[in-house]
Amino acid sequence: MYTLDQVRCFVAVAEHLHFGRAAAALSMTQPPLSRQVQKLERFVGVDLLERDNRRVVLTAAGEAFLDNARVLLAMSDRAPQDARRIASGQWGRLSVGFTAASGFGILGSLVTAIEESFPGIDLDLHEMVTGEQLENLAEGRIDLGLGRLDSTPPSVQSELLLAERLLLAVPKDHPLAHLERPLRKDDVTGQPLIMHSATRATYFYDLLVRHFPIDHHMVRHSLSQVLTMINLVADNHGLAFVPESAALVSVPGVRYLAFEDLSEEIVELKALWNTQTKNPALKQVVSLLRS
Repeated sequence: MYTLDQVRCFVAVAEHLHFGRAAAALSMTQPPLSRQVQKLERFVGVDLLERDNRRVVLTAAGEAFLDNARVLLAMSDRAPQDARRIASGQWGRLSVGFTAASGFGILGSLVTAIEESFPGIDLDLHEMVTGEQLENLAEGRIDLGLGRLDSTPPSVQSELLLAERLLLAVPKDHPLAHLERPLRKDDVTGQPLIMHSATRATYFYDLLVRHFPIDHHMVRHSLSQVLTMINLVADNHGLAFVPESAALVSVPGVRYLAFEDLSEEIVELKALWNTQTKNPALKQVVSLLRS
């Protein structure tokens, strides 16, 4: 096997085309420099240089080897610095799971903040509901989640990112869109509803049944994706409860209404991560979130 020292010696000779000047540039004497180049040529199995008492020139094989040798030396010089940057969390890869609703608002600003603060961290983004995020965090397939849940498993730590209002999405011509007074919770009674799934959108489902007397006979559809719910509202299939950030999505034919008698900012979005994760980049991003 050849060594990096042998490669450095060859590159010096190839660049100076003179053993004496190459040896001086490497702060060594000429005989050991010649031996290093000879060892390299024996390993490669071909002559890389043609030399006589008057000149040194590269062979065709030497020309090809020189290009790769420069890349190899550059990588070897950079490797320790890269390792230190990765260990410090300045470089690396971070896999992030996010709910579709979080993509309407905070996701974009969060990605921008991470890219500006840590340009050496590459982000992999994966849309998934909170339950899937917890599974992926436990199995190490994602490093960070952006999800909604009331309580976290012992292995998961969380940080509140956003608290926002719960709105009602209605067709633009619906009577509730033209009330001459503020909307109240009991106005929803008897209305056809597009509900959040009790199994795949557990957070929203539990939130709604805590705050509203949901008549399940009036539930037309049960879904997990907010954008799909809004599109169904636009087509007059019912009313839907959505987080305030969903109002940033401009869907023709839909209006978003706030409840007068509902506590402000009851919908929470949290950053989630596994306490056992060893990814140094995660520590840097968590510090950024907390700041």
